[in-house]
Amino acid sequence: MRISLFLILFSTLGLTAHAQRFAVVDTEYILKEIPEYGQAQSQLNSMSEQWQGEVEALLSEADALQKSLDAERILLTDEMAAEREKVIADKEQEARKLQRQYFGPKGDLFRKRQELVKPIQDQVYNAVQDVARKKKLDVVFDKGSSLTMLYTSTKVDISDAVLDALGY
Repeated sequence: MRISLFLILFSTLGLTAHAQRFAVVDTEYILKEIPEYGQAQSQLNSMSEQWQGEVEALLSEADALQKSLDAERILLTDEMAAEREKVIADKEQEARKLQRQYFGPKGDLFRKRQELVKPIQDQVYNAVQDVARKKKLDVVFDKGSSLTMLYTSTKVDISDAVLDALGY
């Protein structure tokens, strides 16, 4: 009885395993092979560095004003010191506001990334779907993202086929 139950269970699992077809794609590899993606990333990095420089410049100004105030505080009236402290606080607030404008959740960098990178990512996603349909696959895993894989057979990696579908 146990042997026949084991055989039935084993054959059922075997059929289930063969019923689904899996593949792996490496989107990081694919995106690195697309020149437009590299150009978009370079443009985003350049903008980010420029904007970060602007924020840091404001913070440096505020820091320099604070050091100046600390050095001259004994020579200033309370009113003059308070006025300078307000200027420093305004500079710091301006820097934080600029930082949110550029790097916040819906900031300029996010919008620019949506404009430059998302269309390329959508192209890759659509090509993955097309290749998966043509190869009659049931599931495609992305090993380029946070998915961790201990072993991947090269015969299930369709990254090159996706690049071909994209014309690269």
